[in-house]
Amino acid sequence: MAILNIRREGDPVLRQVARPVPKVTRRIKKLIKDMGETMYHANGIGLAAPQVGVGERVIVVDAGDGLYALVNPRLEKEEGREVDVEGCLSLPGVLGYVERAARVVVSGLDEDGRPRRLEAEGLLARVFQHEIDHLDGVLFTDKATMVWKEADEKIHGEAGAPGSPYGPDQEEQGCVSSSWEPPGSRCRA
Repeated sequence: MAILNIRREGDPVLRQVARPVPKVTRRIKKLIKDMGETMYHANGIGLAAPQVGVGERVIVVDAGDGLYALVNPRLEKEEGREVDVEGCLSLPGVLGYVERAARVVVSGLDEDGRPRRLEAEGLLARVFQHEIDHLDGVLFTDKATMVWKEADEKIHGEAGAPGSPYGPDQEEQGCVSSSWEPPGSRCRA
C-alpha cells in the first residue's frame, strides 16, 4: 500500500468526469487500498479517485462505521434535504454550507466486483454525495451557499459571533446541524 498525492483545487483532473471502470481488477483493488490508506493518513472521511489523479469512478468512505469502497457508484434514491458544513481534502482549510439529501440509496460494485446497495443517512449520506460529485468534476464549493476559510472560523469563533461567517439566526433556522458535533469534526472528503 502507498500514500498517494492528493490533488488540489486547480488540478484539471478534479474538473473532469471520471470514466466508468469496466471490471474490478487487481489494479483497482490496489487503488482502493491505497486510497483508503491515503484518506486515513490525511484524516479524511472520503476520497474519490480523481483526488489522487486517477480519472476512474472509484470512491472510499469512512464516516465512522468502517470503510466502504464503491466502484461505479450511483445515487439511486434521495430523500429529505439538510444543510451542513463541508470541507475537502483537495481544498484544505476551506469550508462551506452545502445543501444535500438527508438520506440516500447508493449502488455500485464492492472491492471484489460484487454488486452492493447501501442505504445511508446523515453524515454518511453527505459523504457519499460529496464523493460522487467528485466523479462528475464537481467540487463542494460549486454547490455551497457560503464559503469561508477555516482560519476565519478560528478567529471569529462560533455561529453568531461578531464577524463569523454565519449569523446568529442561522442556528435557529437549522443551518447549523447538530450532527456536526463537536466543532472539530469536519467533513473533509
